[in-house]
Amino acid sequence: MSNLEKLHLYLNVVARQTFIDGNDLKTNIINHLSRLNSFTFNIRSFNSRYNQTELPSNEDIQQSFKDFKYNRIISCVDNFQKSRFNQCHIYSYPYEWKCYKNITNNFPGGLFKCVSEVSLFDERPFEHEFFLQIAQSFPFMKK
Repeated sequence: MSNLEKLHLYLNVVARQTFIDGNDLKTNIINHLSRLNSFTFNIRSFNSRYNQTELPSNEDIQQSFKDFKYNRIISCVDNFQKSRFNQCHIYSYPYEWKCYKNITNNFPGGLFKCVSEVSLFDERPFEHEFFLQIAQSFPFMKK
């Protein structure tokens, strides 16, 4: 795989002590693929609150991508107290997948031309303005 030039990665990681961030991607993937010139990804990291160590903020996650050369990187960190878990969603933008799952109230917006299926999840209720933002962000949503 060291000759790989293009990588399109979709990953869900459960029960990890820390979130996947730019440092992980550089250390565990990019540094091993010397010919890589295109890297798109959609990664969610989940961990339980009872196993929680000091978790990074959304700003910390963004900072870990400061030297990332491939695309703009979006991150969204959520803490669900009732459900007792945390999640971090990181993805390259523009987003190239057909589904965008578990959108929360922290959704940063943007234009998602490839997405036709959307799902929502949050412990806090969604407000009317949020649904307007969803309608604008996903013009080709079918489900």
